[in-house]
Amino acid sequence: MKKIMLLFLSLFLVTVLVQIPANAEGKTNVLKLGINDKLSGIEAVSVKGTYYVPLRALADELKWTLTGLTDGVLVSGGSGSLTLQGDAGAVLKDGTVVPVSTFLQDGKLMVPLKVSGYLGYIISFAGDKYLLRVKDGSAGLTDEAYVTKYAAELKPVETAPAEPEPSAEPGKPGQTVYLTFDDGPSATTSQLLDILSKYEVQATFFMLGNNMSKYPNQVKRIVKEDYGLGLHGMTHRKEKFYASPAAALAEMSGDNAVLKKLTGATTSLIRPPYGSKPYFTKSFRDKVLGQGYHLWDWNVDSNDWRYKEDSDKIYNTVMGQVRTLKKSKTNPVILMHDQKATLKVLPRLLEALKKEGYTFQVITKDMEPVNFWKDKR
Repeated sequence: MKKIMLLFLSLFLVTVLVQIPANAEGKTNVLKLGINDKLSGIEAVSVKGTYYVPLRALADELKWTLTGLTDGVLVSGGSGSLTLQGDAGAVLKDGTVVPVSTFLQDGKLMVPLKVSGYLGYIISFAGDKYLLRVKDGSAGLTDEAYVTKYAAELKPVETAPAEPEPSAEPGKPGQTVYLTFDDGPSATTSQLLDILSKYEVQATFFMLGNNMSKYPNQVKRIVKEDYGLGLHGMTHRKEKFYASPAAALAEMSGDNAVLKKLTGATTSLIRPPYGSKPYFTKSFRDKVLGQGYHLWDWNVDSNDWRYKEDSDKIYNTVMGQVRTLKKSKTNPVILMHDQKATLKVLPRLLEALKKEGYTFQVITKDMEPVNFWKDKR
């Protein structure tokens, strides 16, 4: 009975205290979020009277586990779990459905801070003191002591009102291309980068560890020129990479180690050899994604590996799929390969995509992953 009353009290505090109205001038309050006795780097944004935070950042701070499901994201941590189901709200551990709205902002999935209340945390708010804090039993400071300790750092930042993006797609819906290249670097990577530079286009490279060791200068240029970084394993050999979940993790970790050794950079973006279906099953995903990696496939397959020098087929294959996606305002994630044959068709594709109004962005770790399993971790 005592536990039930405590849970009711925490949910009451979440419902009443976190529904904070924006100020009278219509600006949005951005408060610095406290986690137990620490002032975190998370900024909580008030949208229509509710404070939202990036799910992944909050999960990292509170050591939650995020598991991708076919119907949403399972969030486990604190004293319970819940499943976020987009517009359908959230399903608590006992089956209760509660209203929870989410949206993307700058590629990050934003969730209401009250989600932590459903997992047993207490939320403290005091508008006149700029206090917004999530805490559990490990917190040692009282709210008063916390405010005194961080008084100089708690002053909020005023911004223009934040509004949920109308689409679940990152970037401008239907008009942003995420161009990706697998299997590099190669002997022709420099020429590929020259083309991208000429057209002022961004792209993401899913690179093989063994190839990075062969072509270190190309890797350094990719990093220096701020292209997106992704991992593709070490060997690209099915029997080795998919020998076991542990083998897959070892290849991705080894790939990251090579990248760090050459450039000092690391990445959490991965693309398994041959794509994630059918081999990258749940046991593989739990093993690898559980270490903080994010799985990316594609929704446009250029088939450049198959058509090689047949530029017309590659061009028509890509543009046909892109135009189909445009009807549903879905941003294309285009699979191409870092190979000599790609150099011939790439300028033609870039010119066509730009002419149709597309912009190009790199994939980042804060975006909701696009993959065949719909695993949002």
